[in-house]
Amino acid sequence: MKKIILGLAVLSTVVMNAQTQIIAHRGYWQTQPETTENSLKSLENSQKLKIYGSEFDVRMTKDGVLVVNHDEHHAKMEISETNFKDLEKVKLSNGENFPTLKDYLKQGKKDKALKLIVEIKPDKTKEKEDELTAKTIKMIKDMKLGSQCEFISFSLNICKEIKKLEPSFKVQYLRGELSPKQIKDEGLDGIDYHYSIFKKNPTWISEANSLGLITNAWTVNDIEIANELKAEKIGFITTNIPDKLKD
Repeated sequence: MKKIILGLAVLSTVVMNAQTQIIAHRGYWQTQPETTENSLKSLENSQKLKIYGSEFDVRMTKDGVLVVNHDEHHAKMEISETNFKDLEKVKLSNGENFPTLKDYLKQGKKDKALKLIVEIKPDKTKEKEDELTAKTIKMIKDMKLGSQCEFISFSLNICKEIKKLEPSFKVQYLRGELSPKQIKDEGLDGIDYHYSIFKKNPTWISEANSLGLITNAWTVNDIEIANELKAEKIGFITTNIPDKLKD
């Protein structure tokens, strides 16, 4: 009897590990009442949802402050050309303060079960990208959050810089033009591509899986598309509707 129970436990673990995991895109913000993306509330909502992870975007202000924002602009101010003291004067649409990376990580640290999916946004020059990347990695390591964070970027330079600074960190590439074999050759850990890329390259998920790469698709807000990707054994799905896809 004990062997049967043990066998069922092992089988359950294998099935759970094989299931496609869900990541909230810029946090879980399409709630009632609705909050706003990349806010501390959206991260808190993700923590309550009990999913794999929550993705957010990191940029750097003119005076070197790391902030969380998807677009290049906050209000009408270009983040990379504006000092933080001016940016923080404008609150988010849900009334929150304009979030720094440090504040975001502090909230993330409250729930160690939720992975923090850190997207480092491309900057205007390699030098700026390298500075942004180094500061982000240092802050995460100083706050002892390395094991809770995973990294993504549209910049191949940023991806390679992360691996150079901390080879143990998981890094996935977002742009979509590189094959799984090319990603493997670059020394990265996975592909995190728009779902349309996988439709154009129907063998890439299986190829990536066979190479031991992480596979993720963004931004999947259609249950039918999500089910198709799950059937292809994709590892992760990033979505604006994590509450609907998590089950």
